Amino acid sequence: MTYEESWHAAHRTGGRELSPDEARARDAEGLPYAVVYRAPGREMPLGVRMVAWRAGTVDAWAYDEYGRRTAEAELRLRDDEGRLLVRRLLVRRFPDARTAESDPDCPRTAVELSASGTARISHQPGGMRGDSLEAEVEVADGDLWMLRPGFDGWAGLPVADVLPDWVGVLPDEEAAGWRREPSRLRGPADFDRVFRAGTEIPGLKVLDPVPCGSVRVPSGVLAVACPDTGEGLSRITVDVPPGTYPMEAAWVEVAEEHWGSYEDVAAVRLLIGDDPAVVWEMALGPGDDTLRLREGEAFGFGTDAAGGAFADAGAWEELSDLLERARWQGSPEHDRLSDSVVGMNLDGGTLGANLALFCTGGDGVYPVWVGRSASGEVVRVAVQTAYELDLEG
Repeated sequence: MTYEESWHAAHRTGGRELSPDEARARDAEGLPYAVVYRAPGREMPLGVRMVAWRAGTVDAWAYDEYGRRTAEAELRLRDDEGRLLVRRLLVRRFPDARTAESDPDCPRTAVELSASGTARISHQPGGMRGDSLEAEVEVADGDLWMLRPGFDGWAGLPVADVLPDWVGVLPDEEAAGWRREPSRLRGPADFDRVFRAGTEIPGLKVLDPVPCGSVRVPSGVLAVACPDTGEGLSRITVDVPPGTYPMEAAWVEVAEEHWGSYEDVAAVRLLIGDDPAVVWEMALGPGDDTLRLREGEAFGFGTDAAGGAFADAGAWEELSDLLERARWQGSPEHDRLSDSVVGMNLDGGTLGANLALFCTGGDGVYPVWVGRSASGEVVRVAVQTAYELDLEG
């Protein structure tokens, strides 16, 4: 058992190593520190507990021999620093050695507990892409709370036997009190509808889509973000075959009660493949977990400049720097910019990549939708830019 100043759970890296006396002093002062459990001859840790009393948090992870987090626990300090609330438990069941921790198809079970004495159990045998079996149950105080341990008072490995008996095994879907919930990763049945001329969508009439140039993705990783928001390389990326992909804007006629009818852009998309998209799913960034989404919520890229862009992830930083210089009138790079119906396109020149900017309806978070063919290949990448689209209507 060793002590470290910090811990990055996904990268399995810590901060400065601490002596036991230093760790004890940090515990007494409420400063953060990590306890790392290791086995002789094994490279990966068995488990880690991250303690931060001033922040009121204790987080713990268990790892397998491949460094994947098999279990996680979140505890929160309550009741005037006397008790810890068991806030969340998560167990992943990797079907083989090749399945990545972030694989959306990895089976798992999550439990979210409330101080009121209830817990929501979510079994996802098909991972994030599959439906979940869920139930709300009453929880005894002994399963909900634990006394705050002293520095030497922790028993055993963190998150050992993380799921208590009352969680149970995967139930029969007909079992009383259980309900089937559709995947939170899946999106509207047919996002392409907003690009089909003549389609009637509540409040909108779809016109012919408008070409907006193309996007070169030589690295095979597409990034979607706002280059003016300062978040750096986009946290939302999509793996696509290296190539150049046409970009289109969904041009629609809007019937507005107070403003009358007008035309605008409702979405933008990249055409990655020729096959139809039979299913749409939300693109996720590092650490995004659909179990944390509530009704009407989504993950996406953030913007405080009412804009976004498609670009090659490998050239994102260079393209962002080039964009900043090109915007100055009279700069040598200014002629690399060209207007499009949704914003601007930037020619990356020798970078072998370009950046296509589009306007959104305002600031906020915008989901990125990935359309997949019947064989599971990525064939579309789309962003809804302005309207609440009732694509099921």
